[in-house]
Amino acid sequence: MPRFTFSGGVHPFEGKELSKDKPITDLKAGEILVYPVSQHIGAPATPIVKVGDRVLRGQMIAEAGGFVSAPVFSSVSGTVKAIEPRRVVTGDMVNSIVIENDFLDEEVKYNPLMDWNLSSREEILDAVKNAGIVGMGGAGFPTHVKLSPKDPDNITYIIANCAECEPYLTSDYRRMMEEPEKLIGGMKILLRLFDNAHGIIAIEENKPDCIALLKKMTHEDKRITVKGVYTKYPQGAERMLINATTGRKINSTMLPADVGCIVDNVDTLVAIYNAVVYGKPLMERIVTVTGDAVADPRNFKIPIGMSYQEVLDADGGFKVTPEKIICGGPMMGFAMFGLDVPTTKTSTALLAFEHDEVAAAEPSPCIKCGRCVSVCPGRVMPNALADFAEHFDMEKFVEYGGMECCECGCCSFICPAKRPLTQSIKSMRKIELANRRKK
Repeated sequence: MPRFTFSGGVHPFEGKELSKDKPITDLKAGEILVYPVSQHIGAPATPIVKVGDRVLRGQMIAEAGGFVSAPVFSSVSGTVKAIEPRRVVTGDMVNSIVIENDFLDEEVKYNPLMDWNLSSREEILDAVKNAGIVGMGGAGFPTHVKLSPKDPDNITYIIANCAECEPYLTSDYRRMMEEPEKLIGGMKILLRLFDNAHGIIAIEENKPDCIALLKKMTHEDKRITVKGVYTKYPQGAERMLINATTGRKINSTMLPADVGCIVDNVDTLVAIYNAVVYGKPLMERIVTVTGDAVADPRNFKIPIGMSYQEVLDADGGFKVTPEKIICGGPMMGFAMFGLDVPTTKTSTALLAFEHDEVAAAEPSPCIKCGRCVSVCPGRVMPNALADFAEHFDMEKFVEYGGMECCECGCCSFICPAKRPLTQSIKSMRKIELANRRKK
C-alpha cells in the first residue's frame, strides 16, 4: 500500500492525547464582543452599522471592501457600543466593531438555497461569498475567490485538508468525528461547482477512526475518495498535501488551481455546508485550548468575537503559570502578549506551556550538519538563506530560493545549534514581498 506523503518534514511530539477524546463544548458569549474588520487576506470590510444600533445574531455588520474581501457578522444580538481601533492577537491595532451582548440571542431570518443540487454555480458562489467564509485553517483567504478560478473545467481535484498536522491541535479531529455529514456535504457542494473534479478527503494516519468513519460514509460515492496520508509535519501545508495526494507540484509563484486543485480545510467545508444548506453566515468556529499549563484541555465551539481570556476562563484557566502562550499551533503559531484580544474567523487554538523551551535554548554557530536541508519540504537550504537574511543580502536570498520557504518551522525544529532559521527567513521574505508590492 502506498504511503501518501512528500519529501522532507519532521515528526514533533504530537500532544494530541490531551484533548482529542473530549467532545466539543459549546461556549456562550460574554458581555462584550469585538469584531475586527480585517479577519481575512485582502481589503478590510467596511462597517455598515453605527454606534447605538441594535443588531441581531447573524446580521451583517461590515460588508466586503472589494472582491478579495469578506463581510463580518455579529455572533450575538445586542447594541453597537463603539467602532474603534482595538488590539488584535498579532499586536496590531485594527478598526473593530464593539457589541454589547443583550443575551437574548435574537437571530435574523436565514435564506438557504432550497435545493443546492438544482442551484446554479453563481447561486452557490453567492451563498459562500455572502456568508463571509474564509480559509479557517489560519490563512484567511476569502473562499469565494478560491472557488472562482479562470477555468473551472480545469479543476480535477477538490482536496479536503483533514491532516491537522500541527501538534496539539484536535479541533478538526473532533469536527470530523462529531459532524462528518457536514464535511462530506461541504465536499459534495464543491463538487457541484466543478463537473470534472474528484474529491479527496486527506486524513493523517494517526486518526484511523476518522479514516474508517469517513470511508464508511462515502464508500458508495464514486466522486469522493478518503486517503490516509503519512503522519508527518507539515503534511497539511497546501503544497505538501497536493503533492502527497495527487503527485502534482506547485511553487511560490503558482496557485493550486494552476495544477487543477482546490484545497479547503475541515472547518471551511463545514462553513460552506452551513451557508448553503442553512443560509447561516460564518459567526462561530471550533478552537482547541490545550497545553501542559491548561487546567482542562478541550475543544470549544465559540462565537467569533469573544476574547481569548473568556475562552480560557471557561476551560478552568491555568493550572500553573505558563512561560509560553501561543495562538495557533506550536510550529507555525506565534507567541501571545496577552489574552484580552478577540477571537476571529482564523483562530484555531490557544496553547499554554509551563516551560518556554525555545527561549531557554542558546543558539550557537552552524555546524554544517545539513539536517535543515534534509527536512525542508521546500527543498531549499535554510542554513544559507538564514545567513543571507542576517546579512541583508536580498539578491542572494532570492537567488537561492528564499521565496520558496513555506515558513513551516521544520529547519528551526531540527537544528542542533538551535538557530532561529525560520524567523530569519520569514523576516527577509516579508521585506521582499513588501518591495515587490511597491513596484
